[in-house]
Amino acid sequence: MVIGRYRTQLWDKQAGSFLPSTPGLGMHVEIKDPDTKIILSRQYGSDGRFTFTSHTPGEHQICLHSNSTKMALFAGGKLRVHLDIQVGEHTNNYPEIAAKDKLTELQLRVRQLLDQVEQIQKEQNYQRYREERFRMTSESTNQRVLWWSIAQTIILIITGIWQMRHLKSFFEAKKLV
Repeated sequence: MVIGRYRTQLWDKQAGSFLPSTPGLGMHVEIKDPDTKIILSRQYGSDGRFTFTSHTPGEHQICLHSNSTKMALFAGGKLRVHLDIQVGEHTNNYPEIAAKDKLTELQLRVRQLLDQVEQIQKEQNYQRYREERFRMTSESTNQRVLWWSIAQTIILIITGIWQMRHLKSFFEAKKLV
């Protein structure tokens, strides 16, 4: 699970600083998985929170687009975006979970440990996936290098044979051999 929070601030030329809040400014959040499939595409306000879960390991793209053209932001204006992303077990608010489920301190700690073990398992699975992809890439590269060297060797041998035959016929034509 990934939780993202953002806040935008617009530059005020008269005050010479960023405004604490930006009414009327909106952000469009678009999230794509490693296969470039869109997981989330939604319009939010100037402050927002988005959450998504992906079952595909790899690098995800999070794109934030502002509706700043409506506010003439690009006419010399500046926009500051504060972005906070929490991934995995860090997304859980354990004091809130303890209050909601009426857990003792020991039960809460057990839940935290179980979440950590689950996160470690996910990380191990992701590392195995990356190792498998790297191994496949390495084997493919090694095979290509092998075939390239074989092709170069064959070309050199054919060129050598051709040069020897050509020189032999040249010397025979000149009656040197």
